[in-house]
Amino acid sequence: MKILFIGGTGTISSACTRLALERGFELALLNRGHQTAWPGARQIKADIANAAATAAALGQERWDAVVDFIAYTPVDVEQRLALFRGRTAQFIFISSASAYQKPLASFPITESTPLVNPFWDYSRNKIACEERLLRALREEHFPVTIIRPSWTYDERRITVPVNSKRSFTVLDRLRRGQPVIVPGDGTSLWTMTHNTDFAKGLVGLLGHSGAIGHAFHITADEVLTWNQIYEVVAEAAGAPKPKLVHIASDFITACLPEFAGGLHGDKAHSAVFDNTKIKRFVPDFAATTRFRDGMAQSIKWFEADPARQEIDAAANAVWDRLIAVYERGLETAKREFGR
Repeated sequence: MKILFIGGTGTISSACTRLALERGFELALLNRGHQTAWPGARQIKADIANAAATAAALGQERWDAVVDFIAYTPVDVEQRLALFRGRTAQFIFISSASAYQKPLASFPITESTPLVNPFWDYSRNKIACEERLLRALREEHFPVTIIRPSWTYDERRITVPVNSKRSFTVLDRLRRGQPVIVPGDGTSLWTMTHNTDFAKGLVGLLGHSGAIGHAFHITADEVLTWNQIYEVVAEAAGAPKPKLVHIASDFITACLPEFAGGLHGDKAHSAVFDNTKIKRFVPDFAATTRFRDGMAQSIKWFEADPARQEIDAAANAVWDRLIAVYERGLETAKREFGR
């Protein structure tokens, strides 16, 4: 089966690339070629943002399935429609589970949960992409399948809700016994999915004609609170019991507006998924990596090379300032109420 991945080297797509090759697919990766080439995968070098260059690089090839990991806006989708109309038997669009209704009206989340996110531009753009692709399905039989990942991680990331892109920073804080920030009271339920587990679901849908016109989320079934997630990370790191500072999301975003989309539009709400649909379409799908094991792998990855252990001093300073402001406000409130 002839497959094209647009991307193929990111957190989610790298695991899908590895598994697709293991299963014997004829795989090509369309990207700028900045990452090391995958043995066994054909490299098609082009910047997808350059429509003319991409069209020239693709030539007249046809595909059994195209998976787009890097389309974020309706403009991106229009370009993909122009590139792949009549040239693929299946087009898989990677959307986002953050597109689901916020706040949720019912649990668990299923693929029929409404797509409404008034808080995050990223999610609203993904919703608009889905709507455009479904219109193309209705009007011109464009063979789209939609995938909605939730928080999917690999060994290169310590996954907690308030962190830096240099994610060793929070691990370092935990090991030094420094306080860490937890949105709300830490009891929101969340689902963390290892990228190798996500890949089992996506690769199982490649070339699946019955999946055309359908949407799927692909997540683990393990559910943890944010408090438990921090505790698991601390335990895996050999750190002391974490000092969790619970701060309301409204307070965090009033001080740090850059967190508003990700908190109010996603992580401040519980995310518990019903994976019945993906298991029905891909009967051998099972998420087998426990979060504690995934974090143990991540910590080993960081410890294998000191160069990976970067500390974000600016993030540390901002978090310390936020905690100090919150604690001063808390003490003032206690005095005002005579406590």
